[in-house]
Amino acid sequence: MKCEWCEQSDANEITCTVYWELPDGTRAIEITETPGMKCSSCGMEYQTEETIQQLEDQLLLIDTTKIGKEISYEALMAQPKFLKRNYFRF
Repeated sequence: MKCEWCEQSDANEITCTVYWELPDGTRAIEITETPGMKCSSCGMEYQTEETIQQLEDQLLLIDTTKIGKEISYEALMAQPKFLKRNYFRF
C-alpha cells in the first residue's frame, strides 16, 4: 500500500497501541490492538483517516466515564452508543 507520509509503496497493515485524548479533554486513554499502517521506507507508524474518524466518532457517541485507562480497539468499538451516528459530521 502507498504510505500517506512518504508516498512510497512500502506501507503494511499492523495493529498497534495508540493514546487518544477524550473529546471532553479530561484525560487520555490507551487503545490497544488498533488498526494502523507502518511504512518500511520511512518508518512512520500511523492510523488511516478512516480509523481516526471511527475512533473520534465512537468516543464522541459513548459514555467515556465507563472506560478505564486502557481498552482494546475491539472493546471500544463494541461500547453502546447514545446516538446511532455523529450528526455533526456532514
